[in-house]
Amino acid sequence: MAQLSDAKIATVLDNAVAGINPVLDALAERDPLGLKDHTFHEAADHTSRLERVQHRAAKVFNVTDWPGTEGWSKRSMHKRASWWVSRIGTVNTGAVAFPGVFGAWTKKLPVSSVLGFANQATVLVAIAREYGVTDRAAQVQLLAHVLCARDLDNPDVGAASGTAMPDEPKARKKSMAAAVWETAKTLRAIGDELDRRPMPRLPFRMLGWIPLIGAPATYVGERFALGRAVKLARAWIVAHPGAVG
Repeated sequence: MAQLSDAKIATVLDNAVAGINPVLDALAERDPLGLKDHTFHEAADHTSRLERVQHRAAKVFNVTDWPGTEGWSKRSMHKRASWWVSRIGTVNTGAVAFPGVFGAWTKKLPVSSVLGFANQATVLVAIAREYGVTDRAAQVQLLAHVLCARDLDNPDVGAASGTAMPDEPKARKKSMAAAVWETAKTLRAIGDELDRRPMPRLPFRMLGWIPLIGAPATYVGERFALGRAVKLARAWIVAHPGAVG
């Protein structure tokens, strides 16, 4: 199979980034129960019974340091970036690993590979934002470098392509799991490039062929792989100060 062009890689990654960012925005902004604001106030500030109940619930919520809470506001930039890896990355990796419970026959399908790529892409965009890399072209360059071993110069982002661009209002309503699945469907277009990302080490990949233990082995392997992807992303950001801002 011929190697995909840089332009094709840029287009697919651009579409993925366009779908990931609105979901991350929604996670930071969404507050259906009105709890985030309560984390910034003391109990004495609330007079009604409902407000006091909300305040107690908010204190529990605040322990998670969820974006938008008081706990989040006290985190350093580095700790905010790490939050996405430890909280969101952990949940998403579970979805990546689940097909491994069925063992070898799932290896005939690129499910784990494409979901693993989508998971890493989502987490890398999240941490890039915390470090100030909010420009879409820079985010595409970061993903291309870490996940596809490609160094793209001035990728054309937002251009028309054969792939439909994500609808932002709809994207903001998706859960993180749904967002990873949608991103995975977008990323299928780059085929063999999926295996250029930081992959689980060979022992974990071998164990992934065995029914039942395949899922936990894949999970551990993917967590280590995600950690390597994050280190590469941080190194890229340090090496490209112009991408920040």
